[in-house]
Amino acid sequence: MLRRLVAGLAAIVLVAEAAVLVLVHIVLGKTTANQAMSIAGSDPDVMSKATYALGAGMGAFLLACAVITAVAAIRDRAPGRFARFVLVSAAVTHGVLGVLTVVLVGWAAFATMMLILCLLVLTLTLYEDGRRPEPEVEDAKPGEPGPHGELGGLRPTSP
Repeated sequence: MLRRLVAGLAAIVLVAEAAVLVLVHIVLGKTTANQAMSIAGSDPDVMSKATYALGAGMGAFLLACAVITAVAAIRDRAPGRFARFVLVSAAVTHGVLGVLTVVLVGWAAFATMMLILCLLVLTLTLYEDGRRPEPEVEDAKPGEPGPHGELGGLRPTSP
């Protein structure tokens, strides 16, 4: 139950983050397009289009992460290998950006980034890694060999 809740919350937060980042990049792109100067000889049109492209790429990446976590929440199953790689890269990115935001933006932005990082890491760690659970073994009666040949499931401790 907890892992479905965490994965669902992560999906919702990632969608909201994608929307905010796309909106910020649209504003930055329009601001860059409206300027009448170049920065170190760069063309403002190229810079604004690059800003739009970066915003679209980041939004698509975060939406992909949101879909992965939503599917994990709906199926209540661990993400696959490629999906885990995508989520780990998103978690690492949020960790690095969290360090940068504390210096550039402030503690509130840092707390937000760390919240998203925690949701991603919890989504990755609460689900099993795909291995089958080991079958339950009944305890051996005293004096009889256990499942591994020891008496009562105990191993000798002396050398």
